[in-house]
Amino acid sequence: MYCTRNVTKDLFWVGGNDRRLALFEGVYQIPRGVSYNSYLLLDEKTVLFDTVDTAVSQVFFENIDHVLNGRKLDYLVVQHMEPDHSGTVSALLARHPETVVVTNSKVLVQLKNYFPQIAFDSVQIVDETTEFSTGTHHFRFVMAPMVHWPEVMVTYDETAKILFSADAFGTFGALDGALFADEVDFFRDHLDEARRYYTNIVGKYGVQVQSLLKKAAGLDIQMICPLHGFVWRENLGAYLEKYQLWSSYTPEEQGVVLAYASVYGNTANAVDALACRLRDRGVTTTVYDVSVTPAADILAACFRYSHVVLASPTYNGKCFVKMEDLLHDLANHNFQNRTVALMENGSWTPMAAKSMTDLLSGCKNLTLLEPLSMLCTLKNEQSAQLDVLADAIADSISA
Repeated sequence: MYCTRNVTKDLFWVGGNDRRLALFEGVYQIPRGVSYNSYLLLDEKTVLFDTVDTAVSQVFFENIDHVLNGRKLDYLVVQHMEPDHSGTVSALLARHPETVVVTNSKVLVQLKNYFPQIAFDSVQIVDETTEFSTGTHHFRFVMAPMVHWPEVMVTYDETAKILFSADAFGTFGALDGALFADEVDFFRDHLDEARRYYTNIVGKYGVQVQSLLKKAAGLDIQMICPLHGFVWRENLGAYLEKYQLWSSYTPEEQGVVLAYASVYGNTANAVDALACRLRDRGVTTTVYDVSVTPAADILAACFRYSHVVLASPTYNGKCFVKMEDLLHDLANHNFQNRTVALMENGSWTPMAAKSMTDLLSGCKNLTLLEPLSMLCTLKNEQSAQLDVLADAIADSISA
């Protein structure tokens, strides 16, 4: 049974939802599932913008057949070659051999690598100078390399003022009947998943996202159609502002992420004591156990808040393994422009702070506060040290 929605009077969402996939890209938990968006335009010529993951291929082809209603498919625009969007290209072209593939030269290379059995004789190569028309609709193409693969481009419909944005502006979560962001309370119920999507999927490539945002600023965009998540037709500025902050590694809010590793609870207790003192000083806090909370969630929180506290026992002469994983994740996603405090524990010689400092050494523009060290437990006589750390964090927030 087909499941489509009108985006405009002649543009249709023909994608699908996957609520059974547990790990997106084999890494990121998606308890709400994920949508794979594809859009079909019925103009004088018909054009499909990207395909979907093979997991939702059945409903995808039913949707296309329903919308086409016997018409041929003239064009397929391929913007991004990640298999969750290109996985059904081969099956689509087998069903519609009349279709011309519209894409850039880098995508074509990957198409041939992913689908060596296809000749790809009917291809129109485009770049940023190309003028492309389907009748009443006229399109421009904007190259967006490393947002978040090197071949990516986005497509701007000059007639309808729609940006088909590939993986940019997407979010985790299946579409539960609601296609548009204004059909839900997005900033209350879905912003966390949008942030987690951005920081983990695209977060490393802030410079490239900034470049795309600058190009987009020169376009009159009235609607954004991403490949995951909701379509934006209202309040675009508020969402674009989030992307501006995330891609420039600017905190959204003043507050502290406290992420700790604790084998027997003593380091956890010290972090809770610090969190209480910070709250006493009017500071927003959120606390995570790195052994329980996925690094992807903590990474998103670190992009959200201005300050980060990292606490770890010494483990094999370094910081705890799960803390080490988090720090590698932070460094690999270009974590920067934050104030960081370290807490270390050790039964003999605390060494975790040095290990954490080394792992953060490649991160830009970090302000490191004086670390707090403890032997086995945080002693009552260290209360003054804890207050000094709490004061230093609170003072740097209010500065």
